[in-house]
Amino acid sequence: MVAGRGQGPGRGRGRSGEPEAAADLEEVRATIDRIDREIVRLLGQRAGYVRQAARFKTDEGSVRAPERLRRMVADRRAWADAESLAPDFVEALFRAVTDHFIERELEHWRRPPSARSVR
Repeated sequence: MVAGRGQGPGRGRGRSGEPEAAADLEEVRATIDRIDREIVRLLGQRAGYVRQAARFKTDEGSVRAPERLRRMVADRRAWADAESLAPDFVEALFRAVTDHFIERELEHWRRPPSARSVR
């Protein structure tokens, strides 16, 4: 997890590893930018795994996987609570992410087999 608990000192945070230790606004903003860049990199990595998952799904019905989504949302809400984040915010964020990737997978299944790829 980016700048989360259990990571080494200074990883994505102020000099002592805590946001409160940032020396000035410039350091705060630079650290936020590094964290955001890492989030985007991780979303790209996640997209690669979504493309891989699409290869294993047999039809459009297997894309939505409502039980999997229900478990994912519950897990992410619990993770949010553990990080003192609003579970509703984290749920909305992950629903936006999963909705985006589900739509990409559905586009994949709507194409002829010879033209299928997921982005």
